[in-house]
Amino acid sequence: MLDKAPSKKLSDLLDQFGGALAANDIDRAVGCFQEDCYWRDLVTFTWNIKTMEGRDQVRDMLKSQLSKTKPSHWALAKGEDATESDGLIEGWISFETEVARGFGHIRLKEGKIWTLLTTMVELKGHEEPAGFARPMGAKHGSGKNRPTWKEEREKEAAELGFKTQPYTLIIGGGQGGIALGARLRQLGVPTIIVEKNERAGDSWRKRYKSLCLHDPVWYDHLPYIDFPKNWPVFSPKDKIGDWLEMYTKVMELNYWSSTEAKSASYDDKKKEWTVVVRRDGKDITLKPKQLVLATGQSGKANMPKFKGMESFKGDQHHSSKHPGPDDYAGKRAVVIGSNNSAHDIAAALWEAGADVTMVQRSSTHISRSDTLMEIGLGSLYSEQALQNGITTAKADLIFASLPYKILHEFQIPAYAEMKKRDAAFYKGLEKAGFMLDWGDDESGLFMKYLRRGSGYYIDVGASQLIIDGSIKLKSGVAVEEIKPHSVLLSDGSELPADLIVYATGYGSMNGWAADLISRETADKVGKCWGLGSNTTKDPGPWEGELRNMWKPTQQEALWFHGGNLHQSRHYSQFLSLQLKARHAGLPTPVYGLQTVHHKG
Repeated sequence: MLDKAPSKKLSDLLDQFGGALAANDIDRAVGCFQEDCYWRDLVTFTWNIKTMEGRDQVRDMLKSQLSKTKPSHWALAKGEDATESDGLIEGWISFETEVARGFGHIRLKEGKIWTLLTTMVELKGHEEPAGFARPMGAKHGSGKNRPTWKEEREKEAAELGFKTQPYTLIIGGGQGGIALGARLRQLGVPTIIVEKNERAGDSWRKRYKSLCLHDPVWYDHLPYIDFPKNWPVFSPKDKIGDWLEMYTKVMELNYWSSTEAKSASYDDKKKEWTVVVRRDGKDITLKPKQLVLATGQSGKANMPKFKGMESFKGDQHHSSKHPGPDDYAGKRAVVIGSNNSAHDIAAALWEAGADVTMVQRSSTHISRSDTLMEIGLGSLYSEQALQNGITTAKADLIFASLPYKILHEFQIPAYAEMKKRDAAFYKGLEKAGFMLDWGDDESGLFMKYLRRGSGYYIDVGASQLIIDGSIKLKSGVAVEEIKPHSVLLSDGSELPADLIVYATGYGSMNGWAADLISRETADKVGKCWGLGSNTTKDPGPWEGELRNMWKPTQQEALWFHGGNLHQSRHYSQFLSLQLKARHAGLPTPVYGLQTVHHKG
């Protein structure tokens, strides 16, 4: 009986909360929350991705959305028990709104709601055809001239974009576009994915040959189809490329490879886009209602402009264009930059026999892969987590339930432990002259990723090459000039060079919108990514969510979808449901549309 006490406490609170909402008693509902509360909503209440911080923000949201949402059936999720530890009661919850079914996570402190996560699972009447509702596939019976599955697919592929128009057009056929396309396919939303490369997966295959995922397999599943049980922990790039190509085929996606998007414009009166794409040597005009830019969280490559670049006699290119190390054995290579790509490329060049120097212009955070897996991800994404009952879906929601406002507080002690555990490693790096940092508030890698999308390296071996001098290092310097056969640095030193790799990062995703649509549209939408934390490269004011990602933007019918494999999997669910609701003609009253403070 005692072990059921937390479930009883949580059920009583949910009855109280649900009763207040049903009675439209907003003050009583708000009274169920702590003063320092957080309600993170993924689409169900706000038709947005929005975190309400504190009672006043909760009250304002409910005043706007309660009558439009009509929530009900608040309960402890079926088959789940609440737990109590260190004064916190935690549990999984289910609920409904007028148009959707929801699932969530809740934490109670002193009997009141501290954190609440509400997520949309499915739209009523528009459920995915799965489980008992899965399609028959084979058509039993008989009939003359019945089309086969293959013939029906070929007919659909031949007509979509020509005789019929897609409701949604996704620009970018990497992991993000593919994951979103798969979800829209299951929801019956006619969709075309446009990809400039020849094959699905080429965005991985065409990168430098040493590239592999730095995140472990448990973190990286795509929707619907998990990696096999014997899939390697860290996936090589070509293996991921092949998986994406297979996935595109078996999920029956309408995937236009070797196709380049040339221009796009939105008609406010017709509520549709006109998008011109180049395919098979011909321009094709598409008329989707919704346009998604899934061109990668990183946006456009930042190619620096240094004095004298045009005079350089060797090879020079951005890291995104690096062909691999094979042609550079015995050559002198200078890698400008000190984040993930810089380290990967420098290590591969050294292995191929090049003489490599890394130019580190600003400090970098480094986490050792093994330590990061154990301390940073192990409790949620690991074989042990699975044995503890933490599925990938639950891990995603547990992580999503931690509000960004306080997420760094959970990260700081983890990285303090990493610093302590790997003290000898960090001492070696500092002795080699490498400039280390732990983020503006010692919160480490993941907060840097969320705030700025850069400034870190997950060490898989390159750091030791720096420690022992195999990769030479010039730190704390700037590039003054590129000469025909060398790189001149701000301390007066000169590095002989046959190859220069500019591992200088990427800009905001709205740069793609500027190129495809217009600079005015890009500025209207504003900066993508970042939380407004007022830390390095993440200017305030505070947003509380990633800017413009997976949610409505200031440009009607324009969406951004990007991030790592985990984010592509998790947030594609919520973006697909927003698109499906519009496709089905359901009301989608957006609450808290993001204000634009930064253009790019």
